[in-house]
Amino acid sequence: MSDPQSLRQPSMLDSLIPIFVLICLLIAGVTLFGDSSSSGPNQIALLLATGVAALIGLKNGHKWPAMEKAIIHGISISLGAILILLAVGSLIGTWLLSGTVPTMVYYGLKIIDPSWFYAATCLVCGIVAMSIGSSWTTAATVGVAFIGIAGGFELSPSVTAGAVISGAYFGDKLSPLSETTNLAPAVAGSELFAHIRYMLWTTIPSITIALILFLIIGFNHSADANMGSTDSIVSLTSTLENTYNISAFNLIPLLILLTLAYKKVPAFPAVAIGAIIGAIWAVIFQQELILGMAQDGVDSTKATIMVVWTAFFDGVVVDTGNAEIDQLLSRGGMSGMLNTIWLVVTALSFGAILEHLGMLKKFVESILAKAKSTGSLIASTVATCIGTNLITADQYMAIVMPGRMYKEEYQKRGLDPVVLSRTLEDSGTITSPLIPWNTCGAFMFAAMALTSYDYIFYCFFNLINPILAVTYGYMGFKIKKLVT
Repeated sequence: MSDPQSLRQPSMLDSLIPIFVLICLLIAGVTLFGDSSSSGPNQIALLLATGVAALIGLKNGHKWPAMEKAIIHGISISLGAILILLAVGSLIGTWLLSGTVPTMVYYGLKIIDPSWFYAATCLVCGIVAMSIGSSWTTAATVGVAFIGIAGGFELSPSVTAGAVISGAYFGDKLSPLSETTNLAPAVAGSELFAHIRYMLWTTIPSITIALILFLIIGFNHSADANMGSTDSIVSLTSTLENTYNISAFNLIPLLILLTLAYKKVPAFPAVAIGAIIGAIWAVIFQQELILGMAQDGVDSTKATIMVVWTAFFDGVVVDTGNAEIDQLLSRGGMSGMLNTIWLVVTALSFGAILEHLGMLKKFVESILAKAKSTGSLIASTVATCIGTNLITADQYMAIVMPGRMYKEEYQKRGLDPVVLSRTLEDSGTITSPLIPWNTCGAFMFAAMALTSYDYIFYCFFNLINPILAVTYGYMGFKIKKLVT
């Protein structure tokens, strides 16, 4: 064990070196690997930066066994979230197989009307993202379809992209299936469904204002509402009808999960029950689809068991002949969450060793010296999350690092952990697509053939939400205190 008498406090230079190394490695990762930088390169960057921090710790008198113990403890706080993430992977897989997600997508697409196209785009993307828990998949599938339709209506692709991203991040932010929505409460120490309920206070007003703005822009636009340009939507809905047994009964697993959340059932058993219900629904309502996915020569009973079982651990692969639908609905399973778990483990390792060596404390002390009020504390958190998005180019880092940095201070000031987890999402999650070199910004550019400079001023939800979070902080509105 390290002798406390022999330990030296890190200097500001000591604290900055691992951060500088991480920034350089993350930039290199994005430059070399592009959108796939979060699928391995960023994790290696985090581990290498952790090693640099460990070397500085050895210089300052720390021993490796103590640092290793700190890293293990840091990782351990994410184990509950990891269980939830695995359950969420199974839930996505069985809900795709059961027709629950496709039914939500189908009914969402049906509400499109050219007279309020921008608002409808935002709303439908919100429904889809909430149902599948992925802003990226929503933007790359339904979002791309809306960009094409906008061209046919002679509507602005930039405003359409802003509506797609606003809706996608609104739905992603409130979905219990979303990785970031699970990550933020895990880092802050709050409970998943309590976190989602508390986010409603900033999220619903933000999306309401955004929808009003999209309606105003749409009604003032003299577009030629040529119904022929809705062919892509008709193609999507007809493909869904031909592939799945579309029925309102398919929404019952969603209603059950929402009921469990309302009854405050803990997230892991609630999501696990939702996944099991989805599997049962798949057997009842999607037998034809299941048999079509099975291997040739396998009897129906064995085929049903194998396909449903696979949905739990490896998701589903749908082959409809429509590339957009196949990309949207071929995912899920526990295996689909392993990359996110890998990133969480490496990010928490980096944060844990910085905390153990006193480096995070060095940063926090300099920031908190000027953050005297609750409003300034929340404003500092928002600024730190946005800065992390700018510097590290990764939304997961923008949640984990500020969450680790500010968690203790929020507790000292008697603020409930949901205040921190909500602030992390209000700033870290939703500002990432606005930054061109961030992985999210790069993905949106690739998916919709636009740069963030084209759509940034039309992502109303993403721009309004952080401002509203800071405003609430200074007003003291809906700032939950710890119960003593």
